[in-house]
Amino acid sequence: MSKQFFKGRIETRQNHVKSGYNVNREIKAGSEEAPLNLIVTSEARQTEIEAILEQHQLVATITLDATQQENIVELDTVLNKPQPTTFEKTPNRNDPCTCGSGKKYKKCCA
Repeated sequence: MSKQFFKGRIETRQNHVKSGYNVNREIKAGSEEAPLNLIVTSEARQTEIEAILEQHQLVATITLDATQQENIVELDTVLNKPQPTTFEKTPNRNDPCTCGSGKKYKKCCA
């Protein structure tokens, strides 16, 4: 049955629509509401991380612990977001050809 034809109480449907996994979150990682959790092994490294956080205006809780391994994965993921790949648009049939011959694309390189 289609989602558009819902039989039942409207308030139940509204509750169902609101629930679920929200991929467009309002809270960003590294903000006051969701600080980054980082583990650092030395005080020199802690000052470096604090400088990076201040430069990018991020908030983090830094734990200084020499017995544990350094963990700054959350900071790396926030700073190195993957860029979406874009492709060049192929010309339409009646557009001029990209090779520069002056002919239409459909008559030249298609």
